[in-house]
Amino acid sequence: MKKKYSQYKFEAALDEVGRGCLAGPVVAAAVILPEDFFNEEINDSKQLSEKKRKELDSIIRQNAIDYAIAEVSPQKIDEINILNASFLAMHLALEQLKITPEFLLIDGNKFLEYKNIPHCCAIKGDANFMNIAAASILAKNYRDILMENFHEDYPVYSWKSNKGYPTIAHRKAILKYGITSLHRKTFKLFPEQLSLNF
Repeated sequence: MKKKYSQYKFEAALDEVGRGCLAGPVVAAAVILPEDFFNEEINDSKQLSEKKRKELDSIIRQNAIDYAIAEVSPQKIDEINILNASFLAMHLALEQLKITPEFLLIDGNKFLEYKNIPHCCAIKGDANFMNIAAASILAKNYRDILMENFHEDYPVYSWKSNKGYPTIAHRKAILKYGITSLHRKTFKLFPEQLSLNF
């Protein structure tokens, strides 16, 4: 895994989580790591156990030159669509950084330019660049905690385990109990094929 993409000292890596969820915000993290920092355990957050993600989250926060995490609400997602909401979450994270990045490295294949800072998109970047993987860990941990907290208010949707993703249990709960203010109303919450199978 490469540490970073560019030769710039202050390269901010960005990743988001929660795009495919039926409920909850989309969350993005921006991370600037020191050039001499390397941790071989850092990997795409989806490949790590919850315990390992939490351990690495603490290490990343302690060692990063700068980092920030931002979220965009389900209501805003419904208003501007999930792609634009993902861009907005990334921009909001960048705005929180104390250091102005010289270069941006984004996980994925699309990005909306930010303040004329040069950038590069990297498909599967969280599996190939350590700084993007670090951003993915911070974003996932932050969002998982949010959804676990929301679960206490709405336990019937099993958000503690599914984190708002479209599992069968989550869809069945929507059909049985309806939706909450945390559900994304523009998403396909009631698929015909599932409701017909009951």
